[in-house]
Amino acid sequence: MNIDELTSVARAIVTGQKGILAADESGPTIKKRFDAIKLECSEENRRRYREILFTAEGVERYLGGVILYDETLRQSTADGVPFAELLMRRNIIPGIKVDGGAKPLALHPGEKVTEGLDGLRERLQEYKQLGAKFAKWRGVIEIDAADIPSSYGIRANAHALARYAALCQEAGIVPIVEPEVLMDGAHDLARCETVSLQVLQTVFDELAAHGVALEGMLLKPNMVIAGMKSPQQADVRQVAEATMRCLTRHVPPAMPGIVFLSGGQSAEDATHHLNAMNQLGPFPWQVSFSYGRALQAPVLERWQGVEQNVAEAQKILLRRCELNSLACAGKYDSGMESSAFSPP
Repeated sequence: MNIDELTSVARAIVTGQKGILAADESGPTIKKRFDAIKLECSEENRRRYREILFTAEGVERYLGGVILYDETLRQSTADGVPFAELLMRRNIIPGIKVDGGAKPLALHPGEKVTEGLDGLRERLQEYKQLGAKFAKWRGVIEIDAADIPSSYGIRANAHALARYAALCQEAGIVPIVEPEVLMDGAHDLARCETVSLQVLQTVFDELAAHGVALEGMLLKPNMVIAGMKSPQQADVRQVAEATMRCLTRHVPPAMPGIVFLSGGQSAEDATHHLNAMNQLGPFPWQVSFSYGRALQAPVLERWQGVEQNVAEAQKILLRRCELNSLACAGKYDSGMESSAFSPP
């Protein structure tokens, strides 16, 4: 492990108000997205869609990294340039999703643990040869009854995240550690904050126990938000304050950056919340984004699988990335949304 190289990559992803495009949807997830626009989920359509995202003119000004899926890391542009190479040419760092998905946690009904550690060392070596410089692993924490999540459920996911992170650094790959407390459910803001605090404390305890160098990793947490079924929804300021209160208590300053997941929020809400959090700063780490749906949903809606719509869809992606970059500096304003989907 070369900590200087890991630190350099981690910092490069988030410097200059840049963030990450999460384009790492699994097969079933991308099928759902394509079904919504009535497009066949063929390998060529998936390849073409990712090509549209990665070739959008100007996105390198706002994106420091892109998370790819196994299939996508092995694909190329129509003229034969591997996607990882294409991104590097644009000074966008390619990464790879490496977890095997969340599965039921044995003897703990209602809880899940992420699998995929078996054979990960060998897969990381291959992914590095294919051009990946960082990786991502998602641990899923659901909030349900008073006893879910259990302390064991949290610990099981934190342990897996730390083992993954240690393997990444051993391979010379920057790990993005993603402990996601889901927005599903009827819990209020306070309950989400309590669980998020427990999760972060446990995750960083496990990272320390495994010897993970915080300077060479990034954290991808959830925002502290009430469950979607909760009748008590917090406003933007409350979400920002609760989230940053949670993070400042448990995230060491040695880590270069926090890249939030959008977690099912609308594109506008995710940007509003990111902006409000940065307005509370400065913080010891860069506070940025690693959005999937919040960047892609407007793009898919405009593209519809029609080639004549590609240019406009790419302009929408560029504008969405620009707005989130502004939010990284606390300079976003809701009035900017009126022109968000017009050519900038």
